Amino acid sequence: MKLSKFKFKLPDELIAQHPAKNRDESRLMVLHRKTGQIEHRVFKDVLEYFNEHDLFVFNDTKVFPARLFGNKEKTGAQIEVFLLRELNHEMRLWDVLVEPARKIRIGNKLYFGDDDSIVAEVIDNTTSRGRTLRFLFDGTHEEFKKGLYALGETPLPKNITREVEPDDADRFQTIFAKNEGAVSAPAAGLHFSRELMKRMEIKGVNTAFVTSHMSLGNFRDIDVEDLTKHKMDSEQMSITAEATEIVNNAKDEGRNICAVGVTVMRSLETVVGTEGKIKPYDGWTNKFIFPPYDFTVANALITNFHLPYSTLIMLTAAFGGYDQIMKTYEVAIKEGYKFGVYGDALLII
Repeated sequence: MKLSKFKFKLPDELIAQHPAKNRDESRLMVLHRKTGQIEHRVFKDVLEYFNEHDLFVFNDTKVFPARLFGNKEKTGAQIEVFLLRELNHEMRLWDVLVEPARKIRIGNKLYFGDDDSIVAEVIDNTTSRGRTLRFLFDGTHEEFKKGLYALGETPLPKNITREVEPDDADRFQTIFAKNEGAVSAPAAGLHFSRELMKRMEIKGVNTAFVTSHMSLGNFRDIDVEDLTKHKMDSEQMSITAEATEIVNNAKDEGRNICAVGVTVMRSLETVVGTEGKIKPYDGWTNKFIFPPYDFTVANALITNFHLPYSTLIMLTAAFGGYDQIMKTYEVAIKEGYKFGVYGDALLII
């Protein structure tokens, strides 16, 4: 499978700049894999396609305010720092991206906050844009994290070109976000409202939660034409014994299992064994799924409409079938569906 197979023209105006007014009232396209039939619905209708004891698997990762703006020592130049992951609690070491990268070298100090309350020193250059920072802070780890996050802003992706707004802190987070560590929201989960979750409970549809901390690797440009040569960035993930039991029981009973988002689908496929059962896991995954691929666990997928060349559309195409998904995307563009993290949803059954 070649990278160029995922090229399509996406008008800029179809990249959602704001979320739907109500979480569960975005548009929903439904693709029936066996027949190729397409339906146009509203997201709150999604439960009509599932029965009592079917299972939805969600990603309960929590986005943290990863984008900071600091000033370089001496020159005072503004530097954007994007926090990727905490490497060491005690030493306050973080992997970050910096812009403009050419201005930042090992030994440079960066100052954050109106009172320069937090200072960071560059101690390593890992890539052209990547750096390792050591934050200098007197106080407990909790005080440090509180101060750091107070300075940060919601890390909207670059294709959302407007300024961050107060509502983004809430809307760029699922209602069930629990385990902190993501730098982007699991988009499919954003469509679920408290009312919809309650209706799911009343209908008897079961839920399970895994944790997969979305990294920028999901959005990084692929620079090889042969997809077998692309290496995904590793993402931290966790599947508890409780979630494992729920998923495996649903599998044993022949229930429909719906992965809510590509991160959930990738997590399930990371830990599945030869007998089609999943195992508890706490670690990392760099699994890259693209067509053709045989899925073992989930038989339904909810996902958003993704941008050209992205790893997210590649997994979607592997699940829905390449030709059908590309045709579905043609329909989505023609019908004015919104793309990206704040965009509309696609249910593949």
